[in-house]
Amino acid sequence: MNFSKLTKQSIRSLRPYEAKKIPCGIKLDANECPYSISDGVFAEKNFIGALNRYPDPEIKELRKVVAKNFRVSPDNILVGNGSDELIYYLIITFGGPVIYPAPTFSMYEIISRSLGEECIGIPLDRNFDLDMKKMSAAVEKYRPRLIFLNSPNNPTGNCFSDDRILKTIEALDSRTKGIVVVDEAYQPFSGKKGFLPLLKDYKNLAVLRTLSKVGFAALRVGFLAADKELITEVNKVRLPFNLNALSQSIALETFRNKEILDSWVSIIRAERERLFKELNNLNGVRPCHSEANFIMFKVDTPDIVFQRLIKLDVLVRNLSSMIKGSLRVTVGTPEENNAFIKAIRTAMHSSDTL
Repeated sequence: MNFSKLTKQSIRSLRPYEAKKIPCGIKLDANECPYSISDGVFAEKNFIGALNRYPDPEIKELRKVVAKNFRVSPDNILVGNGSDELIYYLIITFGGPVIYPAPTFSMYEIISRSLGEECIGIPLDRNFDLDMKKMSAAVEKYRPRLIFLNSPNNPTGNCFSDDRILKTIEALDSRTKGIVVVDEAYQPFSGKKGFLPLLKDYKNLAVLRTLSKVGFAALRVGFLAADKELITEVNKVRLPFNLNALSQSIALETFRNKEILDSWVSIIRAERERLFKELNNLNGVRPCHSEANFIMFKVDTPDIVFQRLIKLDVLVRNLSSMIKGSLRVTVGTPEENNAFIKAIRTAMHSSDTL
């Protein structure tokens, strides 16, 4: 039976999101936190409750703690099975056209296309910032319902200029009454405060946060903060019991012990600066300034360097198909970063042509 003939037209040309598993001793390819709940106070907790009962469908306790942390009301918070689910819900609820910068997090495009919505990537400028001339033209032409802005941006690592984000929010509000979603998955690693404090000033602003980058990627817990009326509409399409009891319980504990997360973030930020200096001092390597937990860097032969690093038991992300000459390394523990520095030095000076 040819199932492709039964598949919706919008799905036929899609390729599934690929998270390839390449065995390496030092894994620095997926922007994961190198620290986990096996460290410290979390190891002493028993998170297993009554598994024969459904979890809290309204996720009340977690929403209450998150709201306090974000300085908003619980009515301004929606919790998802990772930010991916919340992105999905936003696009189901409000539809398209959907606009996002390019390059950026791939799920904005994948989810939009899977739902049959028109989606448009707007190229960034030469500094990987929002190109306001192109963005304004796209708003006029496509009249988008949603614009997703990943800041700090994956894979480039930089934050978009605050004034350009604000101009985009104001332009969308005045022209199409659409929504700007600022995805702040990497904000904890940035020196900027982020856009949560501006929610009260802009009804068409929504902010995404996640626990995935600060040590809890396996939980799949994301947060949408926005105007109460926006949350009410998106909540209409939320699946019942969408966040399991174990994830709710551990996520709640992370906010009660936020000083542990803060200590992990501080270590990663310090290591990021050390890693940047090391890369910047290496001939043939051109690192990009980063506000995230990773660094994108350029080399003349990215495919060769990527394969050499794998042979040296270090895995990074090859971005050369997306951004010419680019690789991306996640900031790991000091020991992992030392191993990477040693490996990249060897890879850059090797005569091995593979």
